[in-house]
Amino acid sequence: MEGRLVLKDCAIFRADGRVRTGMAVVVDHERISEVAPNHAVSVRPGDWEIACQGRLVSTGLVDCHSHLVGGQLLPISGDLLLRPPHQRMELMRALTGLLRPSEVEALSAFAMAKAIRAGVTLVVEHLTAPVDVLGSLEIQARVAERLGLRLSNSHASFSGGEIDGEAQVEANAAYVSQRPGVGLVRPAMGFHASYTSDDSLLRRLGSFRERLGAPLQYHLAESEEDLTQTYTRYQKRIVQRLEGFGLLCAGAVAAYARAIDRGESERLSRTRVLVALSPRTDLAGEPGGGGFEAVFAYPNLLGLGTGGQGLLWGELVSAFTGVVQIARAGRLLDPDGFMGQLLMSGPAELCTMLYGAPSGTVEPGALADLVVFDHLPAEERPGGLAPHLLLQLGQARVAWSIINGRVVMREGQLLGHDFLELGREAARVLSTLWRRVQQ
Repeated sequence: MEGRLVLKDCAIFRADGRVRTGMAVVVDHERISEVAPNHAVSVRPGDWEIACQGRLVSTGLVDCHSHLVGGQLLPISGDLLLRPPHQRMELMRALTGLLRPSEVEALSAFAMAKAIRAGVTLVVEHLTAPVDVLGSLEIQARVAERLGLRLSNSHASFSGGEIDGEAQVEANAAYVSQRPGVGLVRPAMGFHASYTSDDSLLRRLGSFRERLGAPLQYHLAESEEDLTQTYTRYQKRIVQRLEGFGLLCAGAVAAYARAIDRGESERLSRTRVLVALSPRTDLAGEPGGGGFEAVFAYPNLLGLGTGGQGLLWGELVSAFTGVVQIARAGRLLDPDGFMGQLLMSGPAELCTMLYGAPSGTVEPGALADLVVFDHLPAEERPGGLAPHLLLQLGQARVAWSIINGRVVMREGQLLGHDFLELGREAARVLSTLWRRVQQ
């Protein structure tokens, strides 16, 4: 698109809870070029004016840990969660063992479209598709580019399946090697979890990660069973084991962290691993060792992830409830500050690491990943702070999404894509896969 994007008469929301009303934001190519009072910004010939009419503008959201495909294959239900963990794992492996790139394409497209409609501008995807790892990761990248969504995707490789785990890692490494880290997609390396990965797989993964310098994604201390199986087989706790293979590092995203202690939390803080929490999902998951509170014991880099189930706003509400309970117990936590860190500040640091540009602020020079909400904030409060807006925005419709300076959704409608048609194709694929796994 020639010309600039000009968002007129908007209220700009920041992670610290500050709101500036009566503002204009100018986007020139992939960056924000100007932020000024509305009267000081003129619309030039050739510009695309977005009339915000006082609506709130914020930076886009980051889903720090998602299963775009797996979350649809096995949606949460009581019937599923009450099964023993090994049965759930067997069912997931049976389903993912049927996936081909064409099924991955349909399911990914629908999940990405839903993410955009919820205000997400970057998804950190943990895919399981062992039959064709390279083809499946590549098709996800092409879908993200088609829809206009930022994506960092890896394969959740595992040992003990019909397809060798090291072969999965090598195919993941081939994807990283063949796809340059430019544009919207940042390829990553990954594995599922400690209890599903033997030493040879982790050693191979650590070697590729060091050689390629790629981001890394995995489940960290997913449950007490993860911790118990790891210690029984390797006589090490999970964090110690992964650290030995060089898998605690800046640029790594560790999901869940349900079964860690304070000492392990300190190790994560020191190595700048981003811990992706999913508090809503954890409520119905396998029991852990109190990792939620342990993570807060040190200044860890934190973010929220959906795990492919629901929206980030549900995770935020659950996180808020947990943090308030910890604060009431005298732990000296600032619930509002932590919510800003979980939803915006930590994810922005991750985005900056991945894309090498300022992120997470509506300021000149930052990446132009912006969301316009159908929310009109009240007049400025004393001190200019409005931390309550973080929870209120989950109830507001996302009207516009701008990713990398490009409008991908206008007044609730995806540009160039039919959301219902994407949903119908995903439903058709799911029906076929579910029938096949029952045969």
